[in-house]
Amino acid sequence: MGDVRVPACQPGPLPGRALGREVFARPATEVARDLVGSILVRADEGLAARIVETEAYTEDDPACHGHRGRTEANAALFGPPGTAYVYRSYGIHWLCNVATAAAGEADGVLLRAAEPLAGWELIRTRRGSRVPDRDLLRGPGRLAQAFGLDGSWNGQDLCGPPPAALHLRGDDQHPERVAGPRVGIARAADWPRRWHVPGSRWVSPYQRNPRAREPQGSG
Repeated sequence: MGDVRVPACQPGPLPGRALGREVFARPATEVARDLVGSILVRADEGLAARIVETEAYTEDDPACHGHRGRTEANAALFGPPGTAYVYRSYGIHWLCNVATAAAGEADGVLLRAAEPLAGWELIRTRRGSRVPDRDLLRGPGRLAQAFGLDGSWNGQDLCGPPPAALHLRGDDQHPERVAGPRVGIARAADWPRRWHVPGSRWVSPYQRNPRAREPQGSG
């Protein structure tokens, strides 16, 4: 089956409501599950996409950036909850996470993939005219690129005074969600902390890191 064209941004209110800080002030393992089906919005550019894949990272997790403590580079991961933690992976791709749990804890959720809902033209411009539709937001680097997220967004409060330029919304859609191992990490690779919508063509393919180590603990 060929790709389905995503409609351009239409004027009018978005469904649901902006998620408050209380939604994020919980363990990342819970928030990662519940953010699948939520809507990521960049209000200043009319972009919206439904999240179909996330990953959870916690302070006791050897794959978490905050596992060895707080630094200037990872400070946004320590909250307060609802803070964007945007970093560059391997010096190439920007990735967007949301800090969770209590302020001072290194808990966060990586936004891995999404289904475009609004702002097709701008998403396509940023991602390129030859990119297949299914690959526009399939993967955290692609998602951040399409939404124009870079280091300048690190530390952004997603729960700021409405309408926050970048925020997440919830509505009455609750898709089926399943958990499995995270993509491409070498430590705690088998912990079931990646949540996604099964069968969605917008979900990124699972790839195990060939250097993956045995899991530490149950995850």
